[in-house]
Amino acid sequence: MGKLDGRVVVITGAARGQGEQEARLFVAEGAKVVLADVLDEQGAALAKELGESAGENVAAYVHLDVSQEADWAAAVAAAKGAFGKIDGLVNNAGILRFNELVNTPLEEFQQVVQVNQVGAFLGIRTVAPEIEAAGGGTIVNTASYTALTGMAFVGAYAATKHAILGLTRVAAVELAAKRIRVNAVCPGAVDTPMTNPAALDATADPVEAKAAVEELYKKLVPMGRIGQPEEVAALALFLTGDDSSYITGQPFVIDGGWLAGVSLF
Repeated sequence: MGKLDGRVVVITGAARGQGEQEARLFVAEGAKVVLADVLDEQGAALAKELGESAGENVAAYVHLDVSQEADWAAAVAAAKGAFGKIDGLVNNAGILRFNELVNTPLEEFQQVVQVNQVGAFLGIRTVAPEIEAAGGGTIVNTASYTALTGMAFVGAYAATKHAILGLTRVAAVELAAKRIRVNAVCPGAVDTPMTNPAALDATADPVEAKAAVEELYKKLVPMGRIGQPEEVAALALFLTGDDSSYITGQPFVIDGGWLAGVSLF
């Protein structure tokens, strides 16, 4: 028996990175997953791969811009059309921008808020009634290490991740009587395209950029390395499955000891 047998879970930002690994792990543990993203080609290919590897219809892809209310309604309709119900949500989609606060354009700040914060809000508001109708379930929000501390040059991002913890706690209180548990994962640095310098700078050499990242986190993180998306997926699985049946409203830091340690710089 898989830990998620019989579950139907919507995962946003599922085409790559943490969302991709969550989708792979959830399918391996018996869930049917709805992969939602704006990267249509990658997301559709992953859904096809997961379905073919399982030998049955266990994955569906839907285009979802999490900042758009209409897209959420369409995603819910697609999920129910494919699998009949929804009893889990992983609000994983997010974007990161680097800038000093005093140099951050309003448009950039609002863009980060729309995707990270408004996207999570819309996900909770839209999907929670479906989870209630299915008899209960879980919502896992992706916050960040920066939801619990400050970090230079990521003011917009950190502000949205602090907000996600607030949404998580309020939703947990309001939805507990409806048998819906709501928790947040708070990753530190994780080896995904979003945190890869080569993805931010087209002129960067990918091999050199990866080596620089590994060297940085060898010094910065007490465990001496950057995190892997599979590790975050395992935490999301724990919070989605019955092993966490008496846990709600909580942030779970997964950062190799970064928040607990003292920076070497």
